[in-house]
This record gives sequence, structure tokens and C-alpha cells, in this order.
Amino acid sequence: MTFRAMMQRAGNSAIRRIAGLLVLVLVLAVAGCDRGTPLTLVRAVAAGAPALSPFFDEHRGLGHDQEIRAAAGRGSLQQGDTPGLYGGTRRTSVCDVDRLKAFLTDPAQHRKARAWADALGITTDRIPGYLDRLTPVLLRHDTLVRNHDYKKGKAVPFDSLLQAGIAVLVDEQGLPAVKCSCGNPLRPFTGDTNRISVRFGKGSREWRGYERSSVVAVRPAPHRLRQLALVDVTDTARGLARPVGTTGAHDTSFDAGRPRTVPDLAGTTFAEASRLLTGRGLAVGYAGTTRPADGAQVTAFDPPAGTRLRFGQSVTLTTSDGTSSAPGASGTPTAPPPTSPSAPPSSPSAPSSPSRTSKAPPPPPSAPRSSAPPSSSPPSSSPPSLPPPSSAPAKRSGPPPPPSAPVTTSAPPPSSAPVTTSAPPPSSAPVTTGAPAASEPAFSGPASSTIT
Repeated sequence: MTFRAMMQRAGNSAIRRIAGLLVLVLVLAVAGCDRGTPLTLVRAVAAGAPALSPFFDEHRGLGHDQEIRAAAGRGSLQQGDTPGLYGGTRRTSVCDVDRLKAFLTDPAQHRKARAWADALGITTDRIPGYLDRLTPVLLRHDTLVRNHDYKKGKAVPFDSLLQAGIAVLVDEQGLPAVKCSCGNPLRPFTGDTNRISVRFGKGSREWRGYERSSVVAVRPAPHRLRQLALVDVTDTARGLARPVGTTGAHDTSFDAGRPRTVPDLAGTTFAEASRLLTGRGLAVGYAGTTRPADGAQVTAFDPPAGTRLRFGQSVTLTTSDGTSSAPGASGTPTAPPPTSPSAPPSSPSAPSSPSRTSKAPPPPPSAPRSSAPPSSSPPSSSPPSLPPPSSAPAKRSGPPPPPSAPVTTSAPPPSSAPVTTSAPPPSSAPVTTGAPAASEPAFSGPASSTIT
């Protein structure tokens, strides 16, 4: 009996050793498969949580976060001109840009100002003008960014997940640039959004409503924006069209509660499909870490044509091309946004015709032009129904951009379509594959109703 018990124990021990070896082999095999894409450690930052090493004293009320639930997303990468990507309120005190400017231009804070500017790739003398072109918004998604602490006179970068509801300043391409409450500079997250390990703690415990599938990273819009299409976080049925570089005093409202119909995108290029979806108030989703080339053909999209979606919901595009890594197609910027107003080039591969089947030549020189200087403004038969930022009073004391630097869109629309923005009103939503039916205007609601 004793011998039999010893043999039984030996057999059980051997089985356990074999099982352990099998688990080890499996772990090594998985690690070998993922060796090229290691996990990126990301520090979670909750709304209202103080920064560990901030640039600015958060007790002085530089910015004010909101408690909101993260919006559901259909793609981890979103362009900065995505309708409804960001939120806002009728309050104009979400972020005190003037106070941040005064702090960073104070000679006593020169060391911090230099570290702050270095993180954004600008010089300290350009800080005032740079801040004047930023726009305060609220995150509507848990958003991945490259954050910066201030330690020993330097900006120390770290990857961060900012909770929805955090107030940030975004630049002219829709990229988060500053975390309002602490003044920390932000840059785009460049890692694989599907290979992250989020670390909660130190005042930022896992928040209610956190969903890994709703995490997004923002890629720059392919053009400078004139305005942002926001969702009022206090009333999601109301949209706010906010001119870039303003704090909300010149917002106009539109109906964000009306469902949008997914158009037929088969046979369009990625650029055409993007403009068509954005014009209808829908977001563009795509897989991978780079934006597909403008000329890449759309072979599939989800959800299908005819689906009714809420404002800002995503349509995921699939393209069959090998050009997603072509020059200019990458969604990850290699340099900070321009620090002085200069006319950006239009998208080189964006078509000049609104129809994907038309091969008509560009409009003749006699076609009416927009009110911007003719040297850099696209043709337009009528101005946008929402007043451009230049027609609204300046929000801050910073100098306005010179007349030679108008803000343009990514591609010149035809003479029958006005210039588009990220928050187009009914008359400013060009349709690149044929105008939508009368029942599908880009936006309903009076675009001229100014919010005070």
C-alpha cells in the first residue's frame, strides 16, 4: 500500500510538471508572436484628478473638467475634424487661456516656458500666438495622448489615457495640445492603440463606464479647421459649431439629434468618403496606425448604406490598396502644427470634382471666388452660412492672422459647393459623390443662431 501511494504521488507530480511545461511553452509561443508589438504602458488620468508634476498650479482654476460618460466609439483612431469627437457647453470658462498665456510669458517662469515650448516644438517667443489659435473643448472619449510632467526643469513625456470630460485645448488640426487644468503640453499618441496596458492608481482609479473598446487616439485632420462640430455635453441633441481660436462666445447651434443616413460609399476614394461622411455629421473610422491614402478605393464599409446613425457615430471604411503608407498618408504627425499662420497645402490626392464618376475639368477662372485672398482660397460660389472666424470678434488679445494666411480646407470644392469645415451647416456640406437628398441636409437647425 505504501509503495502504491508513493507511485501515485510520483505520477501526480509528473503530471503537474508536464502541465507546467506546456503552459510555459504556450506563454513563450505567444510572446514570440507578439515580440514585434510589445505592450505600451499608459498612465490613466481621471477627470478632476490632480497631475503628479504639473506645469501650472491646478488650485488657481486654469481649467474645469466635467463629469460625463464616455461616448461609444467604432474605431480607435479618429481624425481631428470628426463631427462630435469633442464636446462643449455654453460656458466660456472651461479653460482660461489668457491666464495660461500670462503665466508662460512671465519672466519669472521662463524655465517652465522653455520646457513647455520644447515639448510642442516651438520657441518661447511664439507661445502667445500659438495659444491664440487653440480652442477649448471637452473630451467625449477616453483619449490616448503623449502627456508631459514638469520635473527638474524639463518636460518629461509619458503616454497617458485622459478620461472623457477632461478639458483640453486643441490645435487647428483638431489635436489635443494642452490639458487645461494643469497646463501640461500634449502631443499625439503614436503607439498601437490595440497594444496598450492602462495603469490606474495615484488618484486615478478605474472610473465608472471605462470600456477598453471606447478608447481612441486622435490623428490630425488633413487640413486646417475653421470650426469644430461639438456636442453640447449638457444636451446631446444640440450641436455647437465653434470657430477655431474662440472660447464659445461665438458658437452657433445646430440639430445634433436628427438621425443621419449612411450613404452608399462603394467605389469612392477614401478622401471622397471622408468628406461625404463628415458633411453628414458622421465620423470616419479606419484600422491601423496610419490614415489610408486619399486615393485609396473604398471596398467595404460598416454599417451598410441606409443605416440610421446618431450625429458623430462612426462608419468604418475598408480600402484595398497598398498605399496607406504612401507619402502624406500617415495619420501620425512627425512635427508639431504650424506656429505661425501660413496657408497649408490642400490635400494632393483629393479630387476636384464632387462626383466619383465625373471627369469634368476644374471650374473656369471666371468662377466666383470666396472672400479670402485669391492666391490661396479655393473656389466657392457662396460663403459658408456660418460666419468664418474672421467675421467674429477676436476672443483674446493675440494678433489676428495676416490676410495672406487664410484657413483653407483639405480640397477645393467645386464652384457649386461652399468651403467645408469640421462642423458644416446646411449650406456648407459638400457632397463628393452627388448631393444628398433634400431630406438629408448636412445640418438642420438655424446655423445663424448665436449662443450667448
